[in-house]
Amino acid sequence: MSQPPPPPPPNQPPQQGGFGAPQDPPPQGGGFGAPQAPPPGGFGAPQNPPSGGFGAPQPPQPAQGPGYGYPQTPQPPQAPPTPPQPQYGYPQAPQAPQAPQGQPGYGYPGQQQPQYGYPQTMPMQPQPPQNGGGGGKFKLNGPMGIVIAAVAVVALIVGGGLMYANSNSDDDKNTSSGSSGGTGGKDGKDDKGDKGGSTDNGGGGTGTDTSHDTAQEKVPSSTSASVLFQVPSPEVKDKQIDSVAGSWLTDSVYAKSGVNAIVGYDPDNGSKKWTLPLQGETCAGSREVTQDGIAVVVTEAAKRNSKGDHQACTQVVAFDVNTGKQLWNKTAETQGTAVPFGEVTISGTTVAVGGGYYGGAAFELKSGKALWQPKTGKCEDVGYAGGDQLVAVRKCGDYGNEAYKVQLLDSKSGSVKWTYDLPKGIDNAKVISTNPVVFGVDSGDEISLSGASDVFSLDENGKLRVKITLPDTKYDHDCTIGKVYRCKGVTVGNDKLYVPTKEHDGTGEYSQTNEIIAFSLATGKPTGERIDAGDGYDLRPIRMDGPNILAYKDGPYDKGAQVVSIDAKSLKQTKLLETPSTESVRSAISGMVPKSAEMLYTSGRLFLGQDLVSKPYSKDEKEYTAIGFGAK
Repeated sequence: MSQPPPPPPPNQPPQQGGFGAPQDPPPQGGGFGAPQAPPPGGFGAPQNPPSGGFGAPQPPQPAQGPGYGYPQTPQPPQAPPTPPQPQYGYPQAPQAPQAPQGQPGYGYPGQQQPQYGYPQTMPMQPQPPQNGGGGGKFKLNGPMGIVIAAVAVVALIVGGGLMYANSNSDDDKNTSSGSSGGTGGKDGKDDKGDKGGSTDNGGGGTGTDTSHDTAQEKVPSSTSASVLFQVPSPEVKDKQIDSVAGSWLTDSVYAKSGVNAIVGYDPDNGSKKWTLPLQGETCAGSREVTQDGIAVVVTEAAKRNSKGDHQACTQVVAFDVNTGKQLWNKTAETQGTAVPFGEVTISGTTVAVGGGYYGGAAFELKSGKALWQPKTGKCEDVGYAGGDQLVAVRKCGDYGNEAYKVQLLDSKSGSVKWTYDLPKGIDNAKVISTNPVVFGVDSGDEISLSGASDVFSLDENGKLRVKITLPDTKYDHDCTIGKVYRCKGVTVGNDKLYVPTKEHDGTGEYSQTNEIIAFSLATGKPTGERIDAGDGYDLRPIRMDGPNILAYKDGPYDKGAQVVSIDAKSLKQTKLLETPSTESVRSAISGMVPKSAEMLYTSGRLFLGQDLVSKPYSKDEKEYTAIGFGAK
């Protein structure tokens, strides 16, 4: 198949108004379009419950196709569409043509799986806005529903940026993009013990199995939390959506991205401790903070002009969360031009960036020295997942005939330790855990709302252990389409996968509830462990805390939200924090859309953050990019 026209150089100014203009990615949960703010009046004003039930509206369930193994209605092969022009800042992925019938299935080792009719590369398109998970029901009533629906349309137009990785790198010769083999060195597990080793930042974490560790979170003397502070939203111009992606929490600082800056706050009272100016808006932030307080962001190359034109996301910036000091600011180049990226992660002493057109790159954490750069050819790294180990998702082949791989890398050299080849027709992988390596894919004829309808567990040698199927109709996790390392509401520990079910009717009148279900990573089957949210509550994992599951419980209309620690053996829930139950606080939490928010919890403090901001609907409304709660 012929190669599509290459994308324009990354430094070329974006086109205005059309599909060539770079866009922010759509919000991945709950709110339709721009993030919502609490009602006017702040936390003192009495409010009515939001229409359509509490929490953010959820998208409708897609039509469910036949499951694996059922006969599929053949579709005639289609000619590949003309690939769209790539967008800079937030790259888009083109739709891929359907593959011919007869590709092999996949599943448990040694088990022959039925073929899926016409396996095909999934069309990459904006994910429907959702409340952090897949397939909920719309609850849009009256005028507010019309407004939200209208904003959803705008958000899909304005924020529809997804990633397209250009197929122009060398043959895959058991090395990572730009790597030249290397002498090996410590693997990700050993790097964890390095002072530069990454920690989970109190949020989604690395997703690693920490069953051998001791739980760190202790029960405060009082679990009743108060509002610590709110971070006001920066002023946003009409019809613009600005990016404030990234938040980090240490013992002494809560840092949150603003527009063209990162600000460090005292986590107990919100007083500003430092401000770090940036060249442009943030495009991505590391999930990890190193043990000595280093985090990394990807930013646009320059500030947006008066029209709000996006700039290329080419700058990689490392900084000290505790002091606000910038350690270095680097770019990666190919053929003399700076390469844009959409994701960044830390593993050991390596910063890896991906999610662009030309492959991935890596830098040494402390110095910013380039470890490997993108290069041209037939293969490239789409993106990376860090933490305990460094995992790459790699793509080879021409447009319309791509093949994907999951690889474990030596984090210092980029050399490949093992490779797992994905079946034809799978267009990406979303890494849930790097140790053990667990990833999800979308399989079948339709993209699932979760972004990962099948989850694969690999052993330490990269061999398939099991496949776990998570249909949208039953489960409510969220793996962002087009991202390698952004799965929320799902975690790995104790050699198990913990995933929340969709909400269903509770025992009380009009009440809803759900559960967290555990799957064995050895057998692929449910273990029988069922963690009930309780009537009126919605329960979902935040991260592992040693062998315990740290989870967020969204409360009913007259209760506060909670953070709980769940004992992995007894399944007993211990409350660590509960937010105030006033209507104004509940409305503020709902406006943050917890299922999709940047959520960090450490040492009795809970922070919820937005990654996108827009102009309020009226002058009387107040917008916030973050809100913090504390229990003593």
